[in-house]
Amino acid sequence: MAEQDSALAADHPVAPRPGTDPAASGTATVVPLHGEIDVLTAFPLSDRLDALTARPHPDLVLDLRAVGFIDCAGLGVLCRARNRVLARDGRLRLVTESASLRRLLRAAGLGGVFELVTVPPRPARGGSGR
Repeated sequence: MAEQDSALAADHPVAPRPGTDPAASGTATVVPLHGEIDVLTAFPLSDRLDALTARPHPDLVLDLRAVGFIDCAGLGVLCRARNRVLARDGRLRLVTESASLRRLLRAAGLGGVFELVTVPPRPARGGSGR
């Protein structure tokens, strides 16, 4: 059973992309996500985002442009990250060009809850800023 669960999880990658870590962009941490954010990927992603939002004043940017699907578990992960960021006086931005994601957020009663941008912030000049 565990092998089957691992195989299913491998078919539902969520991120960060293999070989990449969240990148510092100025003071923001940009996390490029891809694949599906669903019941199979929600817990590991939530754990990762919890670690990234543990410090005071987190500035987190979730790049969702390569995400093809988000279910209610995925929306829960985004809401949890938002709540953790706000509780620590931080900022959360979602990068998306997807009209369907915007419709999904409105349908779920989350329209206007998230700060949506179409491009991630540019890196600070002269290095990563960290």
